[in-house]
Amino acid sequence: MEIVFLGTGSSTGTPVIGCDCATCRSADPRNKRTRASVAVSLPQGPTLLIDTGPDLRLQALREGLLRVDGVLYTHTHADHLNGIDDLRNFCYLQRAPIPIFGNETTVRDIEARFRYAFAAPGQHWDKPVLTAHAVCAPFHAAGLEVTPLPVLHGRLPILGYRIGDIAYITDVSEIPEATLPLLRNLDVLMLDCLHDLPHPTHMHLARSLEYAQAIAARRTYFIHMTHRMEFVAASRQLPDGVELAYDGLRVSVPQG
Repeated sequence: MEIVFLGTGSSTGTPVIGCDCATCRSADPRNKRTRASVAVSLPQGPTLLIDTGPDLRLQALREGLLRVDGVLYTHTHADHLNGIDDLRNFCYLQRAPIPIFGNETTVRDIEARFRYAFAAPGQHWDKPVLTAHAVCAPFHAAGLEVTPLPVLHGRLPILGYRIGDIAYITDVSEIPEATLPLLRNLDVLMLDCLHDLPHPTHMHLARSLEYAQAIAARRTYFIHMTHRMEFVAASRQLPDGVELAYDGLRVSVPQG
């Protein structure tokens, strides 16, 4: 299995419009972050996206992403959803609808806001053609077994996802006790880490490190970072086995 980090930034991305801080002025490509999303794929097999941020088109072109067999949505905030229309190109290439998955609230909100995307395909496949699936228990997407991970984004119940021995949890302030057993024996954990200061709806560096230690995945990558997380400086604060992800990072995960 391969993970491609399409984007590792927060809702503003980095550089931030109008900001002159050292991170935003940095020439280090690891400090240039588009909105958070990953692609998970098997060799010569299906590809699942987690979220479709507003930078999806640029991310797909940058990484040579040519197919999408399903999308797992964490929640419907704009930085995780508003690239949904760019799925039209994958529907056109594949001549097939793309299933999307999320909790009941997420799926119904997407259907209401992007109703045109759930109509039957036209002759030219010039719009996204999606099918909606509300999930609350393990399911299969494009042949891969996926386990929803209920977490809290402030007071909002959202989902992370486990696929095989990897897990992706963004925009999280708390992982409920009932979810922690679903995170045992991970090879890779991708975990929200907004910046170094406490925040009401996201984990900050100290809190993310506490959860990383408790979950004890073989490798942990922090995601959804603001410009307060300068790559080199923040990396110096991390223990072995914990790293900052960056746009374009590719991670291979052996399958048992």
